[in-house]
Amino acid sequence: MRQWLGIPVAGALLLSACVTINVYFPAAEAKEAAREFVEKVIDQADKVEVKQTPAGGGGMAMLQRRFDFDPWMLVGIGSAQAQSAPDITIKTPAIQAIQARMESRFDASLRGGFDNGALGFTADGMVSVRDAGKLELKGRVAVNAAVADDNRDRKAVYREIAVANGHPEWEAQIREVFARQWVASAKAGWWYQSGGAWKQK
Repeated sequence: MRQWLGIPVAGALLLSACVTINVYFPAAEAKEAAREFVEKVIDQADKVEVKQTPAGGGGMAMLQRRFDFDPWMLVGIGSAQAQSAPDITIKTPAIQAIQARMESRFDASLRGGFDNGALGFTADGMVSVRDAGKLELKGRVAVNAAVADDNRDRKAVYREIAVANGHPEWEAQIREVFARQWVASAKAGWWYQSGGAWKQK
């Protein structure tokens, strides 16, 4: 009898843990932070509208106001606990230093490659040489080096944002959010990967 009693309890605890991990990632705030970061890098900072978080309300508070149903009732966790989810910060010195390098590199070495179709955004939030034939022969080495440097900074910033917000385990989710944002912020005519193929925006 004792063996059977333990199974529902263990199942309930597992369900609660899964829901907590999934729901606690503040997706809306991560998207807004990514948009602010990305558009500054590609020189579209004038389009950024930073939304102010209401006093006393966290990321889940804003998400929950969009729905009449509180999903936390399913697992018996109070909505007050959900509202304590942190906002995503990108204002640490390390993150801002990476952002400044990426912005400078984009203007100096990468923008032309995106404009002429040589470069594209990959599905995992990186930059790739999509068509080397569109690069001038004398400039290929420099562009390849810039792409490699930029990809190192991209990996570093995704990791740094997760760590700076106290959740290193969020790195993969941060990367996914940024990967979508690079495409969303791309200018018309730029290339990006989708479904394993290159597409032009």
